Amino acid sequence: MVAARITVNGKETPLAPAAPHTTVLDFLRERGLTGTKEGCAEGECGACSVLVARPGVDRPTDWVAVNACLVPAAALDGQEVITSEGLATPGAPGTPPVLHPVQEEMAVRGGSQCGYCTPGFVCSMAAEYYRPGRCAHADGHGENGADADAGTGTGAEHGPNGFDLHALSGNLCRCTGYRPIRDAAFAVGAPAGDDPLALRREQAPPQPAATAYTRDGSTFLRPATLAEALRLLRERPGAVVVAGSTDWGVEVNIRSRRADCVIAVDRLPELRGLHTTSDHIEIGAAQTLTEIERRLDGSVPLLADLFPQFASRLIRNSATLGGNLGTGSPIGDSPPVLLALEASVVLADADGEREVPLSAYFTGYRRSVRRPGELIRAIRIPLPLSPVTAFHKIAKRRFDDISSVAVAFALDVQDGIVRKARIGLGGVAATPVRALATEAALEGRPWTAETAEAAARVMRSEGTPMDDHRASAVYRSAMLGQSLLKLYAQTTEAVSS
Repeated sequence: MVAARITVNGKETPLAPAAPHTTVLDFLRERGLTGTKEGCAEGECGACSVLVARPGVDRPTDWVAVNACLVPAAALDGQEVITSEGLATPGAPGTPPVLHPVQEEMAVRGGSQCGYCTPGFVCSMAAEYYRPGRCAHADGHGENGADADAGTGTGAEHGPNGFDLHALSGNLCRCTGYRPIRDAAFAVGAPAGDDPLALRREQAPPQPAATAYTRDGSTFLRPATLAEALRLLRERPGAVVVAGSTDWGVEVNIRSRRADCVIAVDRLPELRGLHTTSDHIEIGAAQTLTEIERRLDGSVPLLADLFPQFASRLIRNSATLGGNLGTGSPIGDSPPVLLALEASVVLADADGEREVPLSAYFTGYRRSVRRPGELIRAIRIPLPLSPVTAFHKIAKRRFDDISSVAVAFALDVQDGIVRKARIGLGGVAATPVRALATEAALEGRPWTAETAEAAARVMRSEGTPMDDHRASAVYRSAMLGQSLLKLYAQTTEAVSS
C-alpha cells in the first residue's frame, strides 16, 4: 500500500509520524505552516481554516474551506490542501511572493491588525472567491435577473460582487472590527483566466486513498465500499465512525478522547447520493450540509430555512445529517426539522437494511435504536411536502450558536382549516421530540388567531425542559408558545401581502 500522504500547497507531504488522532491543524503547524492558527479547538472561530479540494456540485472540483482543528490529518490521505501560505504566488528570485487577490484586498483595506485570525479569514474568503456562480450574482442579479439570494437560503447576504458574506460566519476577529474585512470581501473581483486554483476546479479531485494507517497502537481506516465499512464495524464494534468529524474532533481536542480505531465513511459512494422518487427524497447520510443545500436548491423550504442557521459555513462544509442524527444530541438542529418533515432513517448493517421513522429512532439521551454494527445510510423525506413551514431557532447568537430551543413546523392548511400539523422540537427533552399534543390541538381546526393562541398554551407544556446555562425551563416553555404565535403571524402576513 502506498504510504499515507497529503498534497499540501502542491507538495506531497508524508503523514508519518503523525498519530491517527492528529488534526490537520497540528499536522500543518508541525511542518512549519504556522499561518494556520488554533483559537478555540472547537470549530467556532475559524482561525484554522484551510482549503480542501472536494467533488464539486456544479463542476468537477470545489475549493471548500474547513476547520483544520477538527479534521484528522489521516482523513485527508491522498487529498489536496491549500493553506494561507499556498495562496500567494512565488515571486522572482529575491522578490517577495505575489499576494492572492483576497490577501491583497485584506491588506490594502486594513482588514488585519494583530493578524492572528487573518489567515483563517483569507482561506474562508478564498473558498467563496472560487465558489461556482458567485460572479453571476454580482450587483444582486443572476444571469436571468434572479435575486442574488435565490437558492442560497435565508442567510445569504451578497455584496455587489456576488460575495456571500455569510461564508465568513464561522470566522471571528477580536481586534480589527468587521467593516474593513467586509470591504475586502466585497472588493474582490472574478478569478483571472490563468488563476491556477480556478483552473484546478475543472479537473476531478483526487479519490481518497483506501487508508489503513496505524501508529502508536491506534488505527485510522477508510474503507472503499459500504460493504467493507459494515464488515469492519462488525469486526470492530467499538470503533468510532466519523464523516465530517465536527463532533468527534471536539471530543479529541477538548476532552482528550482517543480511539483504538476510527473508521471514515465521508466519501463512501453509497452514502453520498441524493435521489427523488414519486413519493420521497432520499439524502445520503454522508453528504455535507453545504452539498445538500446546493443540490436541493430550495426545493425543500424547511431545510432551506435550517441551513443558514446551522452553525457556520465552515461547519456545514463538513457536517452531515447522518452525523447529526448519529450523535443523538437533544439540541441538534436537524432532528426537529426532520421530525416535522416525517423523515425516516435507513439503517444498514452487514445483514441488510431497515427503515425506521425518525419519530421512533431516539430512545433516550444520546441513545437510539441503532444497533452495534449499523450505520445510517440515508434519510428519506416523504412527498408531497406540507406547504406551510418554518424553522425557529432560539439561541444567544443569531448565527453559529447552539440552540436553547429549536422548533420546526410543517402544516397543511386547506380552505382555512389545518388538515395536518407536524411539529419537531429540540432542546426541551432528553431527545428531540414531536409536539404531539399541539399537533392534535391544531388539526381539524380553523387557522385563526384563536386556534393559534389555544394551541400555543398547549405547546408551552410540551417536553420536559430544564434549567441550564443556555436558558431556564420557564424561558424554554415560553419560547415554545411564542414560536407558534410567531408562525401564525408570519403566515397571515404572507397571505395579506
